[in-house]
Amino acid sequence: MPDLQASWDFLEHSDLVSSAAQVEAAIGKVAAEVQQQFKDRYPLVLIVMGGAVVFAGQLLPKLRMPLDLDYIHATRYGAATTGSGIEWRVEPPRNVHGRAVLVLDDILDGGQTMVAIRDRLLGLGAASFHCAVLVEKILARPKPIAADFVGLTIPDRFVFGCGMDAKGFWRNLPEIRAMRDS
Repeated sequence: MPDLQASWDFLEHSDLVSSAAQVEAAIGKVAAEVQQQFKDRYPLVLIVMGGAVVFAGQLLPKLRMPLDLDYIHATRYGAATTGSGIEWRVEPPRNVHGRAVLVLDDILDGGQTMVAIRDRLLGLGAASFHCAVLVEKILARPKPIAADFVGLTIPDRFVFGCGMDAKGFWRNLPEIRAMRDS
């Protein structure tokens, strides 16, 4: 069982990065851009579990277009705060062949997870690959992939809230917060 006091202490010692109102506005912007891009298509939308569930839950009702919906689960973090190798907990569905695929994720950090997802989907025969992320972290180094749709850009800090967790805590926050440097 997690230490509840530790989770509250963790929250208390964090900094606000984006307010709930800023997050809501960013999701509205992404919805408009996605709808414009896919208005004449019937995309397969894949949610990257578990972080993107909050983003997807707010984005999908704003999309006035037909789509198929499924999920995948690929992670590099687990309960850690630094990434490692890709772990596929739920593989992509086989019905991606010939489809325009839109992947929804919570964050584009270094890009390795999204590259692995893209490569797997294109390898399964997806006609096209696009990705939408709630946040993109601004890094000093180049990334191997760019998101097609980005809600917010954030500094290079470990963030949580809006589906992103820190040590298993606070995915459910409506705002985005950052760990303080120790």
